Amino acid sequence: MKKKIFIVFLILVFFMTSALGCKKKTVSEATKPIELTYWRVYDGEDDFEEIIKAYNALHPYVTIKYRKLRYEEYKDALLNAFAEDRGPDIFSIHNTWMKEYKSKIEPLPSQTSMVFQVEQGALKKELVSETRVANSMTAKELKQNFADVVYSDVVLDNKIYGLPLSVDTLALYYNQNLFDQAGIVDVPKYWNTEFQQTVKKLTKQDSQGNILQSGVALGGSTNVERFSDILSVLMMQNGATMMNDSGTVLFHTIPQSMADSDYNPGFMALNFYTDFANPVKEVYSWNNTMENSVNAFASGKVAMMFGYSYHLETIKSLAPKLNFFVSPLPQIEGSATPINFANYWVEVVSKKSKYVNEAWDFVQFLANANQVSSYLKKTNKPAALRSLIAKQKDDETIGIFANQAFTAKSWYKGSNSVLMENFMAQMIDNFLLSTNSEESFSVMNLYANRIQQTIN
Repeated sequence: MKKKIFIVFLILVFFMTSALGCKKKTVSEATKPIELTYWRVYDGEDDFEEIIKAYNALHPYVTIKYRKLRYEEYKDALLNAFAEDRGPDIFSIHNTWMKEYKSKIEPLPSQTSMVFQVEQGALKKELVSETRVANSMTAKELKQNFADVVYSDVVLDNKIYGLPLSVDTLALYYNQNLFDQAGIVDVPKYWNTEFQQTVKKLTKQDSQGNILQSGVALGGSTNVERFSDILSVLMMQNGATMMNDSGTVLFHTIPQSMADSDYNPGFMALNFYTDFANPVKEVYSWNNTMENSVNAFASGKVAMMFGYSYHLETIKSLAPKLNFFVSPLPQIEGSATPINFANYWVEVVSKKSKYVNEAWDFVQFLANANQVSSYLKKTNKPAALRSLIAKQKDDETIGIFANQAFTAKSWYKGSNSVLMENFMAQMIDNFLLSTNSEESFSVMNLYANRIQQTIN
């Protein structure tokens, strides 16, 4: 009996002395400094100042080195940096670039592990390190929390490849003074006769047919801001499929559901769009000799244009006294569900990052409702999270853009988005030159096939 008691005593002494010898490491011992480089366009470091400060309070050993680049140099800078293994840990890409950059970005891991500071000790306070493992957002949770278009763009092979901070949408800008002068009270809600009649009332031509005042900046290519987005959403609203899940461009074809019909929704949308730049049409109000649509709108030469929320500041800076407002994007009357067009950037983590775990932890922190609110307030941008969209819907400035995110769509524009845009422009220009339906169909088919080449 005494022998058993002695053995138990030895075991207790062993565990007590072992516990005393395995104290938790101090913060300085457990947290080696980590620097995460973060590249973006358009937004400055001050827009993220509060978020980075809040993150550093939790993880002071992590430094976020932010860099803003010009859009014109961004893709080349990324390409060169990755080739030389000096690329950023975190960077932004446009939502239409996701598949293009898939091989260069690391999907969200199922868990992230981070070190936190914990104060311990009753008499002598001491900061010690505590490692916490957290489950990452799942694809299902992303679908529940973000606008639908986000899930469609960032979830590939059931993995999350990025998270957005904002989702912008295309809307109708209109000059209130020009509407008043024409005696127009209501802003058109639909593309049909209502919109066309409004354009006709707002367009003024001289005796030679030269446009003195344009009813709408529509129908052209490179001088119409975001012309490819406008044409794309017209096609989508009309029932066209821009591309299927296999990456096949289909906007020039008749959908399977209309196989027994001669009605081609993509063709009809393109025809409708170009009518506004066709001199023989009653709605003629634009041509490719006119200045950029944003500049024309700001100078009071055009009554309506289409743009995103970021155009607000551009127009205000160009024409501080211009009396203009924003209205929802027109829809096709009788459609069961409105279709809008999304334009946004996604925060992603480089596959070459040495700190994938920490980088993704920061991106999730950044996109969280509690943190991203700071960014949205500073930049005055519409939200991507459903909970924040609901809060913004009545905002006088960005409410319309935010609310449309619930019904917004997008589509992948290939590995060379610049070339794709050029093909869309050429399609519009050559469609306007065609003299009959057969030529027009040939033009659309030709450029649809060329766009297909940028997808592969």
